[in-house]
Amino acid sequence: MKRSKTRASNGSWEDALTDADEVIKLDPSSHRGYARKYMALHGLGDYDAAYDALLHLISVSEDSSDEEMNRLRSNYNRAIAAIDSATDAIFKLCPLVLIDLAMGQLCDREGRRRTFRSETPFKKLVSEAAIAGVDRKHIRQIVVEYFKWVMLSHTWEGEEPTFKDVTEARSVHDLDRSPLDKKLRQFCETARKDDYRWAWSDTCCINKDSSTVLGQSLVSMYSWYEEAAETLVYLADVLSSSQIDALIKSRWMTRAWTLQELLAPKVIRFYDREWKLFLDDSDHPNHKESPVIKQALSQAMGLSPENITSFQPKHLGVREKLRLASTRNAGVEEDTAYSLIGIFSSDIVPQYGLGKVALGQLLENIVARTGDVTVISWTGKSLSYNSALPDSLAVYSKIPFAPPPMDINEFDTCMDKLRTGLAPQAPLDFYYRVTQLPRATFSDRCLRLPCAVFHVTNIGVQKLGGIRGNDYRAMVTLLGKVKFRTTDLMPLNKPQKLVFIHPWLRDLHDLRDGFESDDEREAESNVGSDDKWDSNSAESDGDSEHSTEYNSAPNSPLHAEPAAQMDPYTQALQLIVWLGRPFNALLLEQQSNNQYKRVAAENEIVISGVPYHTDPNDIEVKVLEII
Repeated sequence: MKRSKTRASNGSWEDALTDADEVIKLDPSSHRGYARKYMALHGLGDYDAAYDALLHLISVSEDSSDEEMNRLRSNYNRAIAAIDSATDAIFKLCPLVLIDLAMGQLCDREGRRRTFRSETPFKKLVSEAAIAGVDRKHIRQIVVEYFKWVMLSHTWEGEEPTFKDVTEARSVHDLDRSPLDKKLRQFCETARKDDYRWAWSDTCCINKDSSTVLGQSLVSMYSWYEEAAETLVYLADVLSSSQIDALIKSRWMTRAWTLQELLAPKVIRFYDREWKLFLDDSDHPNHKESPVIKQALSQAMGLSPENITSFQPKHLGVREKLRLASTRNAGVEEDTAYSLIGIFSSDIVPQYGLGKVALGQLLENIVARTGDVTVISWTGKSLSYNSALPDSLAVYSKIPFAPPPMDINEFDTCMDKLRTGLAPQAPLDFYYRVTQLPRATFSDRCLRLPCAVFHVTNIGVQKLGGIRGNDYRAMVTLLGKVKFRTTDLMPLNKPQKLVFIHPWLRDLHDLRDGFESDDEREAESNVGSDDKWDSNSAESDGDSEHSTEYNSAPNSPLHAEPAAQMDPYTQALQLIVWLGRPFNALLLEQQSNNQYKRVAAENEIVISGVPYHTDPNDIEVKVLEII
C-alpha cells in the first residue's frame, strides 16, 4: 500500500497500479486498494477505467468514515451536480433534437446527456474533480465545447429527408441515395470534418407531426442559429466557378426563413452546390468577416456591414426590419410571419392553417409591444385581419414619405409668427392635450391610435380609373382640398363618415429631426461612408423599438430630451410648427359602432400641413379605434 502511494507520488503510475492490484488481491474488501488503483489509473490518463474504478470505490466505501474516502465521495457528488447544471443550461439554448455526427442518428436532449456520460470527456471531468475539487468554470467550458452544434441553412428543394425518414433509417448514412439525401449526408460529413459532434437541419430535426414540438422549434429557431458554433450555408444554385454576384442572386437570398439564418449566426460559411467553400475563401473561417462577401451582402440588403457581422434585433428599428423582410418569399403563407418571430422578439404562437391571419397577428404584436406605428405607413391593399395593416410585407420595400429638413432660419421665422399671432394659452392647451394621449395599442384585432383628426365636409369623383381605382377630391376641415386614389367606393352622399388623420403624433422622439442648420448641412456633406450607416440603426430601451432610418415615418418632437431644458410654451410652439409641415395622412371611414376602417389608398396621401394661422383649439386630437 505504502509503496503504491510512493510510486504514485513519483509519477510511476504503472508500478503504482501493479501494487494497487496486489493490495486488492490480498484484501478485496479493503477500499484503500481500490483508492490506490483509481489514483494510478487517473495518473496514467486512462480516464474510462479510472471513472469505473471511482464508481466501484464509492460503492465499496459507503460506510467508511475515512477522511480521504469522504472527500472523494463529496467531490464526486458535487461534480455530477455541477455537470448536470451546466448541461441543463446549454440544453436551454440548443435545439430539441440534433444529429449525432458520430453515429448519424437523431438524438434528443436526454439522449445527448446519456451519450456524454458514456464518453471519455465526461469521465475525465468527474475524475479530475474527485481528486482536485470542483472547478465550475472549467466544467462549463468542457460541457459547452462538447455540446456545441453546427446548423444547416439552405433552401428546400422538394421531398427532403424528414424526422420520420431518418428515424426509420436509423442513420443519415443509411438513407436512400437521392440528391436531397446526399445534401444532408454531405452537410453531416462537412461538419464532422470540422470536428463537430452535433448538427441540426430543419429537414429532419423537427418532428412536424407534433404541433407542440413544431411550435417550440419555430419560436426558438432564431436563438438556435444565434447560439450555434457555426452555420453552414448550402447554395444549391451556385456553381464552383461563380463570382460574388452568384450569392446575391441565389435563391437562398430570396427566402423568408434565410433572413434570420443570415442575421442571427455569429459564424457563417458559404458552400457552393459541390460543397466547396464559396469563392474558395478559406482565409476567413467566418465568411461574415470576409471583406468581399460582407460588402456584397451589405450593398445588396441596404444594411450596414456592422449589422451583417453582429446583428442584434434591438439595434434595428421596426420599419427597417420590415424592409428587410419585404423582399423575401415563403412557400407556406404563415411562414411569412413565423420566420420573423425571432427578429422581432415576438411572442405570437405559431399555428398553421391561419393563412394571412398569421401576418396580422405578427404586426399586431409588434405595435402592441413597441407602440411603433410605422407599421401602418403603406399603400395598397388592406389585410382582412385589420384594415390598418397591409395585405403583404412587400409594401414595406417602398420608402414612405418624409418631409425634407426644415431650414433653421425658416423654423425661427415660423416660431416668431406663432408667438405674435397666437394667444399664449392656446398653444399650451393644445400641447397638453397632445401629450396626454396614450401610445398606440393593438389587441383583439383593434388598433387604438392617438392622432389628429380632420373631418371631410364634401367629396367627389375627380377621375374614374377602372381597376386602378378612382381619383377623388375631398374638402377637409383645416386642410382644404385633398386628392387621393382608392379602389374602395367612397360614400359620396355621406362625406361626414370620412376623416383624414395625422397618425404620427407620438411616434418618434427626436426634437431636432427635421430642423437643419447651415452648420449641420455642411457637416452632413462631409460625412464618410461609415458615418452614413450609423444613422440607419436605432438603439431601443426595454421592449420598445424605434426606427430612425431614412424610410421612417416623420419624426415627432413630443418626447424630446433637448440639451437645454425647454419651457412648455416653446415646446408647444415647436409642436405646432411641426404639424404645419407636410405629412402622410391616412383616410378612415366611420363604422356603425363608432369604430373606423382604413380606406386603402393606391398612393400616399401627402398633406401640405396644418396652416400656421390655425387656432390650435380647433385641432381635434383623440384616440380612434381602427378595425
